[in-house]
Amino acid sequence: MKKGYIPKEERKKILFLCDDIRVTSGIGVMAKEIVMNTAHHFNWVNLGAAVKHPEAGQGFDISDSINEETGLKDADVKIIPYNGYGDHQIVRKLIEQEKPNAILHFTDPRYWTWLYEMEREIRTEIPIVFYTIWDAAPYPMWNRDFYRSDDMLLCISKQTKNLVENVLRDYPKEDWQTQYVPHGIDEKGFFPIINDLEFEAFKEEFFEGEEYDFVVFWNNRNIRRKNPGDLIHAWQLFTSNLPKEKAERCLLLLHTDKSDPNGTDIPAVIEALCDPQVTKVKFTDSKHRLTKKELNYFYNMSDAQIMMTDNEGWGLSLTEALMAGNMIIAPVQGGMQDQMRFEDENGDWINFTPEYPTNALGRYKKHGEWAIPIFGKTHSIKGSPQTPYLYATQVDNEDAALALLECYKLGSEEIKRRGLAGRKWAVSDEAGFSAKKMGENFIKHFDTLFENWEPLERYTIEKITDKKTSYHKHNSLFSEGFKEKFNKVLNQ
Repeated sequence: MKKGYIPKEERKKILFLCDDIRVTSGIGVMAKEIVMNTAHHFNWVNLGAAVKHPEAGQGFDISDSINEETGLKDADVKIIPYNGYGDHQIVRKLIEQEKPNAILHFTDPRYWTWLYEMEREIRTEIPIVFYTIWDAAPYPMWNRDFYRSDDMLLCISKQTKNLVENVLRDYPKEDWQTQYVPHGIDEKGFFPIINDLEFEAFKEEFFEGEEYDFVVFWNNRNIRRKNPGDLIHAWQLFTSNLPKEKAERCLLLLHTDKSDPNGTDIPAVIEALCDPQVTKVKFTDSKHRLTKKELNYFYNMSDAQIMMTDNEGWGLSLTEALMAGNMIIAPVQGGMQDQMRFEDENGDWINFTPEYPTNALGRYKKHGEWAIPIFGKTHSIKGSPQTPYLYATQVDNEDAALALLECYKLGSEEIKRRGLAGRKWAVSDEAGFSAKKMGENFIKHFDTLFENWEPLERYTIEKITDKKTSYHKHNSLFSEGFKEKFNKVLNQ
């Protein structure tokens, strides 16, 4: 009997508003892991979003497939496919029809403006929970009313938890209402492969008999903020400065669309920058959607996973890579900081504070041996009318090439040792990056919610005051040496 098992008819039911849990988006993959690892304790209804969903208007009971994958006999999981994330009408209908005990939603709050417009109507009957993440400082004050309208905020990264708590400083929630729940990867689906003849045959066929000393994997969407062009440039800088006989035994492996209007034409970048005899790049180029087994093969064919993104809430491919025993090379931002396990002056895994919302500037340098961090060269404020300010941390291509060289020089045995150390930590209780641990966290916090939550009155009267916490002194990022340099020039 699975720990925490509750018979089907006695379980609480949760209405899950997010991507269809059958799709392979980051949100869809994580949402399915949440459902899979809690289906013995909760019943689920997923309002499954997709752009122009081909099955919109239908409904599916996928309990049998969940039973098969989890070993349960009485899972209760339904999917209602929908075009987009939903609206007032469908949620009212599902609340009446399914009678859920709570609503959980997942992804950027701007997709849920319509939900927050009806939050008081909902919260007089059932609570709303937001599985939330925010990429970077400054404190996103425009999210405050969204956060205030949730009964519980489950935060994917340590940085997010600090940002949420400080955005709500004038309207604090109880401790149980804001919790750190990092993403969890299926540790049985992504793992180091040892002595597997099927894997060796797959590897031999894919590499066409070629042998490589150093393989770096990039598993990301081809979109601008992921900076695929910068990745190719960094790889070219790394390989073109190695001796030719060493460079030709290095391979950059890409699992992505070759061309995308939201990104770039990667083969064109390769052709423009790279000597194919020296700078080797290969696409997975799968003719079908990769299974978890095949994706794990590609991680196991690699030594390290690299990212060069401007903004990244978490970085799922890094976590998958850690589970498979890879090292990780990435910018210091968002939840990627969690995965690098930076240590503070006391040797503890860092937490963030109002005065210290990010380690992007490198106050702390000591980190897990499985990680090679790249500190940003520029911190540019991007924005839009809805999200007026957000730091985009840009790493330098030359710094990325040097990070690749640092990893390469470790040698295959040391790279593997460090990668395995990363997996050991990722599945530990401290990190909690396994799907099993994520499920346990959801169960614990939802049980606490159901024990403590009280329905709201239909309306409240709130006195409008000028109470407003000032954040400006904590929001401007600058390096520790900047003030000294500034004063030196000022006083010349």
